[in-house]
Amino acid sequence: MPERTVFQSLTQRHVVTLPQHATVWEAACVMTKANSSNVLVTDSSGSMLGILTERDLMTRVLAKALNPQTTHVSDVMTPNPQTVGPDMKVAEAVLMMIERGFRHLPIVSANDKTLGVFSVRDAMPREIGDAVSMAEFNDQVNDALG
Repeated sequence: MPERTVFQSLTQRHVVTLPQHATVWEAACVMTKANSSNVLVTDSSGSMLGILTERDLMTRVLAKALNPQTTHVSDVMTPNPQTVGPDMKVAEAVLMMIERGFRHLPIVSANDKTLGVFSVRDAMPREIGDAVSMAEFNDQVNDALG
């Protein structure tokens, strides 16, 4: 079976966006309505500034007792998230996510159009296994090199 790309594996191709001045409460409502675990934060021209995830809502808003109705998404988002092109292989993307500690990866075309957001949930068990094997191999090489 040929390796799938991140774009081929997307289960949800609709990109959920909000302007940077939106509140966290608005983000939670939009994410809930769209059944999405993330929202991309954009400027007035539509360029991506950051990403806000369910985890961000928990760790950066709720755990810090911030008011979701007055806190802006730009204050708690992850700015300038790592992005990948649509042709990246799923196992490579999962490996990147494991090594860098994030769960969402915006997919951006050559002309900077956001095509979707890849999540580990979009990967198949075999692809996750391949990524874990690559991560373990990288750890062994790093250990050997000191």
